[in-house]
Amino acid sequence: MPAKSTPRVRFSLARAYRHLRDADPVLAALIEAHGPYAPRPAMDHYESLLRTILFQQLAGAAARSIQRRWLALYGDGPSGGEGRYPTPEELLDTTDEAFRGAGVSRQKAGYMRDLAAHVVAGDLDLAGIDALPDDEVIRRLVVVKGLGEWSAHMFLMFQLGRPDVLPTGDLGVRIGMGAAYGLDAPPTPAEARAIGERWAPYRSVGSWYMWRAAEAGRGR
Repeated sequence: MPAKSTPRVRFSLARAYRHLRDADPVLAALIEAHGPYAPRPAMDHYESLLRTILFQQLAGAAARSIQRRWLALYGDGPSGGEGRYPTPEELLDTTDEAFRGAGVSRQKAGYMRDLAAHVVAGDLDLAGIDALPDDEVIRRLVVVKGLGEWSAHMFLMFQLGRPDVLPTGDLGVRIGMGAAYGLDAPPTPAEARAIGERWAPYRSVGSWYMWRAAEAGRGR
C-alpha cells in the first residue's frame, strides 16, 4: 500500500514567524502583507511523486488536463469520482499506447515506471521515509529518474512538512528574492543561499513568502 502523508506543518508557526520577523525586516513585511503560511495540502507520498513527474515543465492547466485523462485510465476514485492514481503494479502494466493516449510523454512514462519499479523492489521505502533526515531523503529520491534535487526539496517541504528547506534551484524563489530585496536581477543560487541563511531554522517558511513576493511582482 502507498504510504500516507504526514501533517504538512510539523513545527510551531508562532516560533517561525517570531524568528523570521526578528531576523529579517523584509520577511516581516511579507508576513504582514500575505498573511499566514499556507502550503499546498499534502497527499499520499507515492502519488505526490507521480504528480511531480507529471507536472514537470508543463503549465498548470495543460498538466491538469493530462492528469485527468491519465487518472481516468485506472477507473473511479475512492470517493466515486472519475480517475485515481494507479498502484505501482498497475502503473508498470500500463502500455505505451495508453500513456500516449492520455497525453503523457514517453520520457515521463519512463520516469513514472522507474519510480514504480523502485517502490515494488523495495529500494524506495516511502513508508519509512518520514523518519529520515533531510539529506538522506534527498539521496534516496534522486536515485529515481526524473526526480532531482528540486523535486526532493518540494517533497521535503510539502509532504514531510520540514521547516528548514531552501530550494535555491527554484527560479520562483529567486525571482521573489529579487523583487523583495530590490535587486537588479534574481540572485544566483549561491547568492540566494546567503540571503536565506538568516532564516534558518525556518527557511521553508521564508521560501514560501518568496513565492508570494514573486506572484505579487508579476501582478503589477
